[in-house]
Amino acid sequence: MSTDTPRVAITGAAGYIGSRVIAKLQEEHPDWELVAFDNFYLGQVRSVGDVDISHLDIRQRDRLEETLEGADVVIHLAAVSGVKDCDQHADLAYEVNVQGTNNVAWFCKKTGAALVFPFSMAVLGDPQEFPITVDQPRAPLNWYGRTKLLGERAIETMAEGAFPAHLFMISNVYGKHELEGKTISKNTVINFFVNRALAGEELTVYKPGTQARNYVHVKDVANAYVRSAERLVDRLDADETGVEKYEIASDEDPSVMDVAELVQRHAAALLGTDLDITLLDNPRSETLVDSFAVDTSGAHERLGWEVRHSIEESVRGLLSEAEN
Repeated sequence: MSTDTPRVAITGAAGYIGSRVIAKLQEEHPDWELVAFDNFYLGQVRSVGDVDISHLDIRQRDRLEETLEGADVVIHLAAVSGVKDCDQHADLAYEVNVQGTNNVAWFCKKTGAALVFPFSMAVLGDPQEFPITVDQPRAPLNWYGRTKLLGERAIETMAEGAFPAHLFMISNVYGKHELEGKTISKNTVINFFVNRALAGEELTVYKPGTQARNYVHVKDVANAYVRSAERLVDRLDADETGVEKYEIASDEDPSVMDVAELVQRHAAALLGTDLDITLLDNPRSETLVDSFAVDTSGAHERLGWEVRHSIEESVRGLLSEAEN
């Protein structure tokens, strides 16, 4: 397959990560043809640069295949994400995360188009060994993780001998990005603390507070998708098929209390606010470890991907903007 001027399709393009991926692809590959769509379940972006985001639901296979026609690479980000949303809308999560992902993979199987898909660390459940790798056993604890696992397995099955695919295991995403003066963000853990600090509200931490998580900035995640698309173009030209899996994370795995104290400290210095930190009873089961290292060597070595943003830099930047 020759892909001199790749056509790249992005599902879930109106979302927090998808919109940043489009912007980064435009910046680094202005000659590539981009096709973007979303069902606007949560995504608010309607265009990025000169790329309009069309309305399309990946559950509608005929329309999906018409829209994807001619795509060399599909970056499949459309999903019902998050434990709570999937629990509250279990049927929708199944239809989108399982059936919709199968629809996208089936298109790739029929056409040979390459595929990128994030399957989330939720597929691991309660990890027992660190650093985390993509090869660890799957034991999801919730419906979100189970739907992502079903998507992972479907792509593995369909890709062999048919198309090249990259599956990303991504840690907790944080930070924001700007699109034409509009701030694109999401209420992830670090963003949650910053927003409470900006509102002058206490910072609430679920007990025991020592539980660690790995965090990676949204801009670094978007860069990983761009590096992935570049490698997939090369794999298409080499007629390769099958799945490669990558861990997308940083080397920062602070405890929840560490993050709260970081925000508290910078809010005092930059905003002059004295914020309390309150421990709350934990309503959910979660991994209680004091370090959460992830092995990202594969992404660094094979994709040439690098982490460029830090938690402290991001927190300080978000609070500094409010100060100004």
